[in-house]
Amino acid sequence: MKQYKVGYTTGVFDLFHVGHLNILKKAKEQCEYLIVGVSTDDLVTEYKSKKPTIIYEDRKTIVEGIRYVDEVVPQISRNKFTAWEHLLFNVMFVGDDWKGNALFNELEKQFNEVDVDIVYFPYTKGVSSTMVKEKMDRVMK
Repeated sequence: MKQYKVGYTTGVFDLFHVGHLNILKKAKEQCEYLIVGVSTDDLVTEYKSKKPTIIYEDRKTIVEGIRYVDEVVPQISRNKFTAWEHLLFNVMFVGDDWKGNALFNELEKQFNEVDVDIVYFPYTKGVSSTMVKEKMDRVMK
């Protein structure tokens, strides 16, 4: 039996790479049912001030195709507590690059009050969608 019943993680999942796969695989190893929030195009544009390379519907389809994922939902807000109110997960999985961030420090307090854990996974070094884009730009020149 796995440690958690329902797990949740989120991401843009633009230019899907091994770092994305690692977090989904590790999350599924710890929960029976994994829900993944894929950021909508509007949300990404709002907080990153740039549009994703791959449109939301295609990113959603890619994530749905990953065997570790049980359900994909649109992430329309960065408010993880609001997501919990709708999805009622037991644990949230996130990269350790967020540990100590003010947003997650506050979230840990909120989740603690409703008995939800946050599990931080080691960030996959040497890969990100930004790095993939930079490599593609160099190749295309």
